[in-house]
Amino acid sequence: MVAKVPRNFRLLEELEKGEKGLGADGCSYGLQDGDDVMMSNWNATILGPPHSTHENRIYSLKIHCGDSYPDEPPVVHFISKINLPGVDPNNGKVDLLKLGRVSQWNRDNTMEKILVALREHMASPNNRKVHQPPEGTTF
Repeated sequence: MVAKVPRNFRLLEELEKGEKGLGADGCSYGLQDGDDVMMSNWNATILGPPHSTHENRIYSLKIHCGDSYPDEPPVVHFISKINLPGVDPNNGKVDLLKLGRVSQWNRDNTMEKILVALREHMASPNNRKVHQPPEGTTF
């Protein structure tokens, strides 16, 4: 049997990777408040993928890791307005079930994998030409 990594160890690992910029191209993330000992609230950014209506845009997101993370997925919201299937047009909440790569959540998934899946979703042929709200607008 494989030992389960405790929540805080896992989040420390993700924090270190995010802070050192070792993550995927076009995505970054870190703690919203350095004093958050539970490491629950995170900020993230996604650079709009090239050759899409998102190109040259920076999207801000917030991520909340509940007490059951990583066994349960975090709650992800766009702060920047975006017109994208799987993102609630009223509040920016992301429906992870719409993101192939992380739709079947398991504890091997990470915040970075969610951000990468979102960036791929933005660049997909069905979504890369979707008209977007004015840059700088927020939910």
